[in-house]
Amino acid sequence: MQTIFVQVKCELGRSYDVADKAATDIDEISEVYSTSGQYDLLLKCYLDDGSDVGHFVNEKVQRLAGVKDTFTMITFKAFS
Repeated sequence: MQTIFVQVKCELGRSYDVADKAATDIDEISEVYSTSGQYDLLLKCYLDDGSDVGHFVNEKVQRLAGVKDTFTMITFKAFS
């Protein structure tokens, strides 16, 4: 299992809509947080080993209505 985090910038006034759709419509997303700063949401995602991260982000996350931009962080080791 591979863990990635995706920061999402939403269109103005769409953060709650995007958060709701991400949490309910995409099985690989385990947690959705609202954040301050440059991005509006932080998505914690679990992908199967060997999954194409770029394809997942492009086909599932970026296609959610109201998503304006994304920034993906790939993780290596969990310490806790």
